[in-house]
Amino acid sequence: MNLSEIARVQQYLRGAFDNNRFIVKPPKKEGQPVEVYVGENFVGVLHRDDDEGEVSYALQIAILEEDLPDA
Repeated sequence: MNLSEIARVQQYLRGAFDNNRFIVKPPKKEGQPVEVYVGENFVGVLHRDDDEGEVSYALQIAILEEDLPDA
């Protein structure tokens, strides 16, 4: 993903979730995933899919059981 796409996705996430704390960070090295944070908290990775000229973005969020509140 280029920087323009990353900025557009970040703007979308901030508006869709009404939260300006979303930060989409470009990878530090080529081939690494684009990371998504809310403030300082890592929430997931962002993938770009280009299927026959139609581009989409998928945000994969993993929630560890240890991070959940007690039952």
